[in-house]
Amino acid sequence: MTHPSTPTPAAHRPAETSPRTSRRLWDAQSLALISVFAAIIAVSAIVPGIPVGSFGVPITLQTLAVMLTGLVLGGSRAAAAVALYLLLAFAGLPIFSGGRAGLSVLAGGSAGYIVGFVLAALLVGVAAEKIIRRLPAKRRGLWFFLAAVVVTVVASHMPGVLGMMLNLKLSWQAAIAADLVFYPGDIVKDTVAAVAAAAAHRAFPDVLVRRVK
Repeated sequence: MTHPSTPTPAAHRPAETSPRTSRRLWDAQSLALISVFAAIIAVSAIVPGIPVGSFGVPITLQTLAVMLTGLVLGGSRAAAAVALYLLLAFAGLPIFSGGRAGLSVLAGGSAGYIVGFVLAALLVGVAAEKIIRRLPAKRRGLWFFLAAVVVTVVASHMPGVLGMMLNLKLSWQAAIAADLVFYPGDIVKDTVAAVAAAAAHRAFPDVLVRRVK
């Protein structure tokens, strides 16, 4: 006597990974970009800084490099690139401004600015991701610039002022006055970073645009 056949269960299929989840993973390209931009930040520190005042805090190209890293790579990868740069510098490579290295820089007037690098890259990178998702390419440059200016104030200048107050024993008024001289140069650097990032995303959409869309 035959029995009615029982339907054979379909073969188990592995759960599909959503495209957005897979794009967020750090693939070989992401790891390479993190290394490249860490090197760019290091090279930007080799260019001699412009001494300002008597507080030992020079004007350098590092702010430009950090903003560019965030705007091009996006939040997490940019933070990783800056963290890699800082790790190598704290470990002894002379890649801080003026050829300095090691943890001793955290006792100087520029400590707050240096500590703020990772946060600045993360915040402007997250902002860049949101801008790319919501705006067409022709409108991104202006918003990249505005995001960079806001992040520069919040994540660079504010920690910089606190660093000078703690390490140089300045009053908050004196620290703010010392910090104000960096604003014109930082606005120029933010402009350059925004223009360069917008051009990079048009030329190489695989770097970030297609990862966040």
